[in-house]
Amino acid sequence: MRGAEREGQLLSSELSGWVNLMVQTSSEVSNMMNPNRVAVDRLDVELLGILTRDARTGVVELASKLGVARNTVQSRLRRMETEGLLHGYRLDVDLERAGAAVLAFMAVELVQGRQRHVIREMSALPEVLEINTTTGREDLLVRLATESHAGLQELIERLLSISGVTRATTSLALSNPLAIAFNRCWRRSPRARDG
Repeated sequence: MRGAEREGQLLSSELSGWVNLMVQTSSEVSNMMNPNRVAVDRLDVELLGILTRDARTGVVELASKLGVARNTVQSRLRRMETEGLLHGYRLDVDLERAGAAVLAFMAVELVQGRQRHVIREMSALPEVLEINTTTGREDLLVRLATESHAGLQELIERLLSISGVTRATTSLALSNPLAIAFNRCWRRSPRARDG
């Protein structure tokens, strides 16, 4: 029985080694697949989480909430900015209170070779909040905001008249139960390890 126990311990030890190797290899493969990915640790994730909730939080308050020195927070922010992870600190505007009560998403199918032209034309319209290129049947997913349904109808007609747009499907947004939550994607990341 002792021999079997010892073999079981050796097997468990080997298995543990393989699991660690697989995790390490998985992380290396992830790095090879996305060499531009910025490494973040748990402190970075916590820092980004606080800033996601309130981008106006000051460095001293961030340091206090995280239980680290002010210089640590400053150096982390500077590194994330330099490495291109943080592009700025933005406002979170309530569109309805700003007069844009109707929010919609438009999936747009394009004529091949007209993407840049269509994006340039759409970007010039103030009601177009965001444009994403996509895979699948549609080429673009466009976020729109207007004051009224009539305004949305007029905007849709303008967008459909842009040379290069072949087809579009518009969906109204009824509510936003989960706003953009950037910090959530790092919580499961193998790279968000203790720093």
